[in-house]
Amino acid sequence: MAATIDRPVTCTSITAAGRRPVDYVWAVARIAIGWIFLWAFLDKTFGWGFATPAGKAWVAGGSPTTGFLKGTGENALGGLFSSLAGQVWVDWLFMAGLLGIGLALVLGVGTRIAAVAGTLMLALMWAAELPLATNPFLDEHIVYAIVLIGLAMAGAGATLGLGNLPIVRRNAWLR
Repeated sequence: MAATIDRPVTCTSITAAGRRPVDYVWAVARIAIGWIFLWAFLDKTFGWGFATPAGKAWVAGGSPTTGFLKGTGENALGGLFSSLAGQVWVDWLFMAGLLGIGLALVLGVGTRIAAVAGTLMLALMWAAELPLATNPFLDEHIVYAIVLIGLAMAGAGATLGLGNLPIVRRNAWLR
């Protein structure tokens, strides 16, 4: 009779639901980063007083891009980015990006598209801040972008999200 060996739970162990513990870590990371994007959209839209005062809310006629982009004037690419500040098309594109990326990540649908769009948005925000004040090249924008790429590669929308819906499984672009 062969003896059984108790093995520790690892990232490759499969749970009864067919998920590995690491799948849940990626899912929580997906929801957390999605909430960062979604919260930025909500606070900039309604001015709930966390990062955006009510008087500067988008619904009150404020520009969601002006504060950040105007503050880049002294940076390496400041001329380019500060010239975009307050332009209606930039505001709409930025806010649509925040909402779309946030919803896709929180819901677990379209995570690949959200990862590409989010990485692009974060890379542009990183470039607007060059040179960085606290590190020669790395800040939270790059770290979030790396995590977004990991989310897409791990198929993180299938755990704790809508990524297992039949329509999503049939259409790779929705994953």
